[in-house]
Amino acid sequence: MISNSYIDLHCHPSLKPYGKSFKYQPQKQNHLNSGRKNSIWHYSPPNFLERQVNRLLTLTKFTQTDLTALAKANCNVVVISLYPFEKHFLKKKMLGVKFIPDLLVNLAAGVSQKRIDNLRNHNSYFQDLKDEYNYYMQLHNMAQIIDGVTFTYRLVNSYSDILKNINDSTSDRKVISLVSTIEGAHAFETGLHKDKDTADEAAVINHIEIVKNWDNKPFFITLAHHFYNEICGHARSIGIGLIKKQQNRGLNAEITDLGYKVIDKLLDNSDNKRILIDVKHMSTASRKTYYHLLDSKYASENIPIIVSHGAVNGKRSIVEWNTSDSKLSKEFNDTDINFYDSELLRIAKSKGVFGLQLDERRIASKGAIRSSRIYWPNKKRRYKNKSELIWNQIQHIAEILDKKGLFCWETVAIGSDFDGIVNPIKGLWTAENIEDIKPYLIEKAQDYLNKNRTNLQMQNQISAEEIIDRLLFINANEFLKRNF
Repeated sequence: MISNSYIDLHCHPSLKPYGKSFKYQPQKQNHLNSGRKNSIWHYSPPNFLERQVNRLLTLTKFTQTDLTALAKANCNVVVISLYPFEKHFLKKKMLGVKFIPDLLVNLAAGVSQKRIDNLRNHNSYFQDLKDEYNYYMQLHNMAQIIDGVTFTYRLVNSYSDILKNINDSTSDRKVISLVSTIEGAHAFETGLHKDKDTADEAAVINHIEIVKNWDNKPFFITLAHHFYNEICGHARSIGIGLIKKQQNRGLNAEITDLGYKVIDKLLDNSDNKRILIDVKHMSTASRKTYYHLLDSKYASENIPIIVSHGAVNGKRSIVEWNTSDSKLSKEFNDTDINFYDSELLRIAKSKGVFGLQLDERRIASKGAIRSSRIYWPNKKRRYKNKSELIWNQIQHIAEILDKKGLFCWETVAIGSDFDGIVNPIKGLWTAENIEDIKPYLIEKAQDYLNKNRTNLQMQNQISAEEIIDRLLFINANEFLKRNF
């Protein structure tokens, strides 16, 4: 059993240092010297000023899951997301000047202007995917000393690799297992042009085949992302006025003819090389169609449904999108990028997993966020308030599943989206703060059990400690054990 750590199902340790690597020669180099900003080991937790900037402007320039922070957080297993940054964040010009939107993206993602220039000029998402994968491979199994302990990270290809790395670890030599995934099937060379289809079907299918034959093939892929990718529709995810319009093409669209072929290729389990599908970012129309595929074409295959980094919206279903059965629904952001109660049941019944996104904008309504604010520095009060935003999600999911006679505590894990373009829950700045909030989550679980234990089915009357241990690592660990 993995202990003393949490497992994150979705984070981006390389996004910032890989972005910074374009400032140096040679470019795209993962530097072993952790003092360099192009090193994945570069430790840059938020200082006082950066925390204030985040509170005011929601910008996250600091690193959250650099490998040093993960080592300090005692993480054994991290599910990393490879993400070819989408070109459509960049507009040609604004107010006659091109650097204004560039500056916005640079600030939001903490990359570099050189990386922005590269995004503007390159013409291959697939090459960008390979370059980011190579960035990780450069320091695969290379030693780094942190607080007197020698750490290495290794990309892994199976759960047995994870177990081997845990068995290889000692008190003074530790191995962090990195499980690779991809965010956005545009990575296979689709959606390059904002206004027209450019994908070549044969090339896309060939790129999936290449990725399936990597030494460390991705565990799953988030099929959609922020912009139309010619594979399926996406949900609205951007509220920034300057970029929001760029999302409109393909918004809420269906799975395309190419999309069906991509899904079939990904789920093809020849040579045990299936890549599972993560439904986060898919439009509700695409999600409905994908679930129908699982019920029909793949009915005999027991394919788990994955939400790598999501939140609930408190509404009944994709069809009954305006109806709520929960007294908690006003606490949630009711947008359709978040998930409906009927989907939570599907995920649980498929023995899937729901990674809870630690992004304030996603997991809570504006009213709930306002209620959770504190106006004078008090760490205990902050964690008490912010843990409620997380607990509301856990409680809602548990009550939906309990009503249907399911074991209600085994579906939710952590899928932080740290180092993605997120607005972190205040106080939960980096991987190191997960341990800080844990006792407050246990307290919330205990309060809930004290009032509601007898309303729960007998199998769901477990201890508060186990509920939170399940959230932080047991559920993710069991999911990996079954499927990786």
